[in-house]
Amino acid sequence: MTAIRLLLVDDDPLVRAGLSLMLGGADDIEIVGEAADGSEVRALVDRTRPDVVLMDVRMPGVDGLTATERLRGHPEAPQVVVLTTFHADEQVLRALRAGAAGFVLKDTPPAEIVRAVRRVAAGDPVLSPTVVRQLMRHAAGTAADDRRARARERLAALNDREREVAVLVGRGLANARIAAELFMSVATVKTHVSRILARLGLDNRVQIALLAHDAGLLEQDAP
Repeated sequence: MTAIRLLLVDDDPLVRAGLSLMLGGADDIEIVGEAADGSEVRALVDRTRPDVVLMDVRMPGVDGLTATERLRGHPEAPQVVVLTTFHADEQVLRALRAGAAGFVLKDTPPAEIVRAVRRVAAGDPVLSPTVVRQLMRHAAGTAADDRRARARERLAALNDREREVAVLVGRGLANARIAAELFMSVATVKTHVSRILARLGLDNRVQIALLAHDAGLLEQDAP
């Protein structure tokens, strides 16, 4: 099996050393480079071709959010996992909207960080249920009427079946659960998700969920 190529970005050399030791010890992960500032990321990505970038949020030069936005704006960009000390705030929400595949807390147990890198490399976003709820509450609390209108206008491009799938993605259901809910095969669900991403110009399932929440599609499901 080909090793997951990982780039570490953090301004603290001790954090980078700890992450390198922790992640480099996994048989299926290869550390291909390290950066101390977001300004170094683009050149390092071009040179090392990582599959995943583990990106710190707060750096003194170019911060991780700006670096993520710049990186994800390029074709064939690697997946980005944001490192943060916050469970949820506007910065993390901005990172997800920019195309980050998720985030992990700096005090996350080592084994979970390794699993997060593996999941993102496999195309599966990394967000804990607690974090999802916090993010969605934050989004709901700050979303203006024009944001809801824009989200609904974008979702109007979907047909009824794709809209149903988008709602279930927003609830955090995996493909197998969505297939059971809608009485279709897992392969058909994957096809619908791919079409949703293409039609809406989104990068991943997290962005589908955020758009569904912005549009108010899940309010009827709230407890």
